[in-house]
Amino acid sequence: MSLVVPFRALRPVTSFASQVAAPPYDVMNCEEAKRFVSGNPLSFLHVEKSEIDVPDAGEADDQRIYNRAKANLEGMIGQGILRREEAPAFYLYRQRVGERCQTGIVAGVSIAEYEAGRIKRHELTRADKELERTRHIDTVGAQTGPVLLTYRSRETIERLATQVAARAPEYDFTAGDGVVHTVWVLSHPAEMRAVVEGFAPVECLYIADGHHRAAAAATVAHLRKDRNQGNQGSHILMAVLFPKEQLRIMDYNRAVQDLNGLTAEAYLDRVGQSFLISAGNAAKAPMRRHEFGMYLGGSWRQLAARKEILRDDDPIAGLDVSLLQDHLLGPVLGIRDPRTDPRISFIGGIRGMVELENLVDRGACAVAFSLFPPTVEEMMAVADSGKVMPPKSTWFEPKLLSGLFVHLLE
Repeated sequence: MSLVVPFRALRPVTSFASQVAAPPYDVMNCEEAKRFVSGNPLSFLHVEKSEIDVPDAGEADDQRIYNRAKANLEGMIGQGILRREEAPAFYLYRQRVGERCQTGIVAGVSIAEYEAGRIKRHELTRADKELERTRHIDTVGAQTGPVLLTYRSRETIERLATQVAARAPEYDFTAGDGVVHTVWVLSHPAEMRAVVEGFAPVECLYIADGHHRAAAAATVAHLRKDRNQGNQGSHILMAVLFPKEQLRIMDYNRAVQDLNGLTAEAYLDRVGQSFLISAGNAAKAPMRRHEFGMYLGGSWRQLAARKEILRDDDPIAGLDVSLLQDHLLGPVLGIRDPRTDPRISFIGGIRGMVELENLVDRGACAVAFSLFPPTVEEMMAVADSGKVMPPKSTWFEPKLLSGLFVHLLE
């Protein structure tokens, strides 16, 4: 059983929605964020990535960063840019890229269910990133961005979404990257009851993106309980729930700074022990599972995993990201822990093969790899097994925008 609840979202006045809405805080660095907000004082990055407004900002333990986030949010409320819903509601959030669209329900879900494992995870969090988001939520007193959840679709929910989407939306705008974002408010008692009842039979939910947000929200709930600040708002997690059939995982590629002391010839000999190597890979990106693109010395090669290393009997060892790590990145290039090794970089698929080529061509990296993305079903199988995927295995696109929905904890 999955519990979803309506909540009183703090959200932009309709005329400001496109200016407020911003990419999530963790998809760009500080300098990129400063360029993004140039000329737009309403961008929600002033709240989500407030270090852009703190001169000489220190590391994540610099409390000025979080105090500025709180002040910036309060300023947007005071100016009438953001207003809180008068009564709890659900929301329908649709993202469209060309002919492809995904439509989800914005709701509060139970942190207790998250901690009990009924909202399943597929990756580990990093302590430093979790602490940063914990301080942000606790200081600001709000969850400023939603977690992306998925579930196995149910006809009743899809039927309701179709009915709601037939009426005029609250927001409808195209972001700078060409993604169309559309939002409807579900505030009628019958509709809200239909949402709750529609999700009740869903056995479990899965975190697709936002593991650090979820973990931080749970930590803040306990902190506030210990300080006698706990209330109903502290114990729900703001999320957007999409049926798995509508989500798409993009490739999450890798680049390594050096060849671990090997010459190019010796490196290729080592790689050839576990992978069949073909020269002249015009496609650059793999077309099927267990194949990889490799950019080395200005040219692309195709790698195909040899049969003896395939592990399709294991939901984790059989993943392409595991095959690459276990049989090349680790034993050949010396990347023992990709979560902490500074020699490896991760490049989300939206940046394409050009970014991989640029890293190698300008000398920042010696070799780059393109991967075939896992499926949502593979991700769910790992979560169902109670295990976790290797780091940087999934890249979901389009990203959920921040600023359209804020969950105040009080």
